[in-house]
Amino acid sequence: MASTLPAPLKRVCDNLSRLPGIGQKTAVRLALSILRGPDTMAKELGDSIATLHSNIRLCSICHTFSEKDPCSICDDPRRDNSIICVVEDPGDIVAIETSGGFKGVFHVLHGALSPMDGIGPNELKIDGLLNRIDRLKEGANQGEIEIIIATSSTAQGEATASYLFDVLKGKGVKVSRIAFGIPMGMDIKYADPMTLKMAISSRSEL
Repeated sequence: MASTLPAPLKRVCDNLSRLPGIGQKTAVRLALSILRGPDTMAKELGDSIATLHSNIRLCSICHTFSEKDPCSICDDPRRDNSIICVVEDPGDIVAIETSGGFKGVFHVLHGALSPMDGIGPNELKIDGLLNRIDRLKEGANQGEIEIIIATSSTAQGEATASYLFDVLKGKGVKVSRIAFGIPMGMDIKYADPMTLKMAISSRSEL
């Protein structure tokens, strides 16, 4: 079907189909929807994508995507920075924040351990987490620090959780694992808000 499309439209389809979760048929449907819409909509979409990399950066504290540094969560004095929820990617923060059940801060690993894909500890933001813990422990009047491991219940997520537990053993912090009313094999970003809220509140110490 895509081969019968005009070249400019096919180019859009090919680019859209490179995104995760978008197959060729979905790409064609999206591209046709953009084409049927007003010219202003296509220009706004193009401009928003074109400026994305220049307008977004990594938060120097938690490593999430942000328009400013530090991000709005790390910069919020109402958040408890002694409770750090470790997640695989920024999309997981969006899911947990939507649940409304967490008042601490986050740390984004930007992936999960997957040796077959060449992703080891050095490819993740684990050193940043350890350095962050050290800085917290040096702070004045710092009480107990809790690290909540909220990686997904996939094989890679579980391997990452196990590795983090091992490296955090000697850090003098409380380590807990997010409770899973979330089905095995499911990315937490796709869980419904109530399931996530219950999972956060019923976490268990490792």
